[in-house]
Amino acid sequence: MPADAQARLHRLLQGLLSPVVLSALVLSACLGVTAVLWHSARVDAEQDAQADFDGRVRELVNNLDQRMQTYVQVLYGVQGLFASSLQVDRDEFQTYLTGQDLNRHFPGVHGVGYMQLIGPHQLAAHQAIVRRGGFPDYQVFPPGQRAWYAPIVYIEPFSGSNRRAFGYDAASEPRRRAALEQARDSGQPAMSARIRLVQEGGAPEQAGFLVVLPVYNHPQPTGTLAERRAAISGWVYAPFRVGDLMAGLGGPRAAALDVEIYDGDRINPDELMHDSAPNASHGLRFTRQQISIASHRWTLRIAMLPSAAPARSDKAQQIGGLGLALSGLLAWLTWLLARGRLRAREGQQRSSALAEELKEGQTTLLVLADSAQRSQAMLRSILDSTVDGILVDNLGGTVLNSNRRFRELWNVPEHLDWQSDGAVLMAHMCAQLRHPDCGLRLDEPAQMLLPGVQRGAPLAEEHEVLHLKDGRVIEKHTRGLQLGSEPARIWSFRDITERTRIEQREQTRRHVLELLATGAPLQTILESVVQGVEADHEDMLCSVLLLDEDGEHLLVGAAPSLPAFFNAAVHGKSIHSGLGACGQAILTRSRVIVEDIRSAPSWAEYRDLALQAGLGSCWSDPIVSTSGAVLGTFAIYHREARLPTLANIALIEQGARLAGIAIEQAQAAVALRAGEARFRSLYDHAPVALWEQDWSALRNALAELELSGVDDLAAYLQANPSQLRRLASLVRILDVNAAALEQVAAPPGRKDVSGLTLAQNFDAAALPNFARAVTALAQGQHFFACEGSFERLDGVARLNELTLLVMPGHTHSLDFVIVSTLDITERRRMDDELRVLATTDFLTGLPNRREFMGRLQEEEGRLQRDIGACAAVLLLDIDHFKRINDEHGHAAGDAVLRQLADLMREGQRKIDMLGRIGGEEFAILLPGTDLDAAAVFAERLRQRVEQTPMLLDDGHTLDITVSIGIAAMGGAAPGGNPALIRADQALYCAKRGGRNRVELMDAEADRPGHQVPAASGLKL
Repeated sequence: MPADAQARLHRLLQGLLSPVVLSALVLSACLGVTAVLWHSARVDAEQDAQADFDGRVRELVNNLDQRMQTYVQVLYGVQGLFASSLQVDRDEFQTYLTGQDLNRHFPGVHGVGYMQLIGPHQLAAHQAIVRRGGFPDYQVFPPGQRAWYAPIVYIEPFSGSNRRAFGYDAASEPRRRAALEQARDSGQPAMSARIRLVQEGGAPEQAGFLVVLPVYNHPQPTGTLAERRAAISGWVYAPFRVGDLMAGLGGPRAAALDVEIYDGDRINPDELMHDSAPNASHGLRFTRQQISIASHRWTLRIAMLPSAAPARSDKAQQIGGLGLALSGLLAWLTWLLARGRLRAREGQQRSSALAEELKEGQTTLLVLADSAQRSQAMLRSILDSTVDGILVDNLGGTVLNSNRRFRELWNVPEHLDWQSDGAVLMAHMCAQLRHPDCGLRLDEPAQMLLPGVQRGAPLAEEHEVLHLKDGRVIEKHTRGLQLGSEPARIWSFRDITERTRIEQREQTRRHVLELLATGAPLQTILESVVQGVEADHEDMLCSVLLLDEDGEHLLVGAAPSLPAFFNAAVHGKSIHSGLGACGQAILTRSRVIVEDIRSAPSWAEYRDLALQAGLGSCWSDPIVSTSGAVLGTFAIYHREARLPTLANIALIEQGARLAGIAIEQAQAAVALRAGEARFRSLYDHAPVALWEQDWSALRNALAELELSGVDDLAAYLQANPSQLRRLASLVRILDVNAAALEQVAAPPGRKDVSGLTLAQNFDAAALPNFARAVTALAQGQHFFACEGSFERLDGVARLNELTLLVMPGHTHSLDFVIVSTLDITERRRMDDELRVLATTDFLTGLPNRREFMGRLQEEEGRLQRDIGACAAVLLLDIDHFKRINDEHGHAAGDAVLRQLADLMREGQRKIDMLGRIGGEEFAILLPGTDLDAAAVFAERLRQRVEQTPMLLDDGHTLDITVSIGIAAMGGAAPGGNPALIRADQALYCAKRGGRNRVELMDAEADRPGHQVPAASGLKL
């Protein structure tokens, strides 16, 4: 390390070790350690308090969610009660719920009830039936005309405030009606918004809500929205008071929390449902949680009550106080020690100061003597080692100095006497320039003596580029300087020939690439190549000749500097007609050098034309494509005969390569435009609807969900329909074809994608399929196919078949997704019609024999799985049906069959299966029915048929009877076909026994080794 650096370091250390600085450093370090320990203690206390708060909140929210899920399961149980029976009366409802013991096992539930769907024309009949059932004062309230009613007909426990809700029409209030409609349409439990319960009469008043579950008529199908609306018969529900629901929830740990419950997705004071501590002041520790119950969202604001906050440890205060005291004490001791050391060092420094000054004086004298001897040698070495040529003159025509590089650049001979006469040197230099009158002078006062030079003011800096006859380019810089008391000037010369050529080639290349990028014509691009070569070589005349498509003739591509008559004569000539150097270059696929056109045999035919154009030599290089095909030639002409230098060879090769690139790129651009036009035509006229979509914003949203901790995307989207709708809104429609516009009923004549959304591919009902597509594509799949419904622009809902394809290279960005859609609405309708025709008897509308046998086989499988279950099969036949056809005609017989089918439907349960299995023979499957109950059912049906006259088309009536055979299924004999055979045997027994009767057949008749006994008769 140098001595001065050591001295500076020594002084710096002494300054740092001064009493004030050193004591301040010690104090700062101690205070820093104290602050770190104090902060760590506070952070530990804060983390403990936050962890306790988070645990209480998580426990409270989980308990609330589990409690509500339990209540929903209660409603599912009541729904199952209605599904398992044809009709649930008040006693069955009361018996079931009494066994549940709601008040003891389900705190917060105000009761469980049943709302029956009543049409406007059924209201009076409904009120009359309930009044006859023991409630003479029953009235549906509030009064008013509505499209439908949902009065509360059952509610348990039926006492106290619950009696006030008896007969209340939930459809009369918007929030209750919205929950009923949501449950009806979705088939899932639904929770109402914040309401005031009809039972509410206490003080203080509590907010309430309902949880409803739909009850459908079985076995009516409920697969679609329309089928669910047609099958709805009522709702089971449970009313809740939020205060009672939250009472005791979470135990003692939750008592330390202030819980505010708001209805909806945000905190709105108008929607406050519950506040466990209304007058409590909120501290800094609170959280906001959201919980979804029965497709409805609550927002919870939970804060720690100030009184419940744990006491802060005073450990941090103790650490802080002790640290401050120790820091002050250590700083004071350090100051005392440093002050004593400083006084001792000052005395030592004063004693050595005089000796140091004497030593420095002697060193200075030695340095001055040595530098005077080395300066001259250093100056010469520097001048000779520079890459630039250096010349120094005194502004009076005398050269003061120069270096070796200057003499090499200007080819200065050794015998030239230029040191005494600078004008001789300037003349030698000007003779090598392309323009000798450049003005290089050393002895002209007008040029040399600028204003202020006489007084020693420096000259202004000058810059100039000189072009030499041999093709070199030299950059010259001049500036003034002072040599002692005299002015002088320094000349700097640098050979920039290669740099200039590189810049010129790069400029030409960039210009050509810009023209290619902007789609300029090929002739313009080739002219740019030619002019780029000619720009720095004034004596060169360049041309580009192109081969035609047949490869037999040369066409002038670009030759702006050649005479027009010469270009016209060359254009279109055959390569085999001896077209000078260019024709030979193409035929030989190599460079051709013609030094003198006048004596070259290849120019014999065109020699006079070339001489007329003033051309003396020609160098031609073939233009070859990347595939090896010859595209044309690049030629350089001169006015006089000459051979090319190495630099000229490199220049012609560069021009040929650049021209080849331009020609290939231009040809590729033409082919690309043609291909794009063909693709656009195919795209626009494709028979399948095509959609170009951008999913990049959706991909970013998925990345955010992944960072937030969402691992199972499919389950998350299923549980959060609002997030699924948000993701659907992020998809952008970029382009569509004509088939897509026609599919969504867009206005004809124009394409406007701004009005198109994802609803034209996936409407609200098809969003689950969209969720599956998002999950598949986000996991890296390139292809996904599904079916779903979509919404046309005129509001009509249709069905389509979709195929989603991620274009290659866009899997991670999802910014280019092609969707093809095919409207399958009519195909689906035809399939449904064919399915109905294949499974339904066209005359009666009942299932045909094939459908009935399929259902019988399903029931057989159920009985095999459940040994204790049972079922019954009935076969019935119209007595003397042939007589009806013979006496009244087949039209009358058809009318009788249709009316009999209607009578059978009237007594059918939801789970029963009817069918016409041939002619006048019908079958009935009664699941869950033993032989005795089936006999009662059959006898009622027989009596109803006997007592109901059949109305013929001509207005006459006809009395008919039926014979019915019954066989049981289940236990050891679950088979469907054997049961049908036994029922057929019982039917024939009824026929032989006098008709208009019911006969039973025991399963023991099918056991091996037994004869079929006579059936037992039943005539009630």
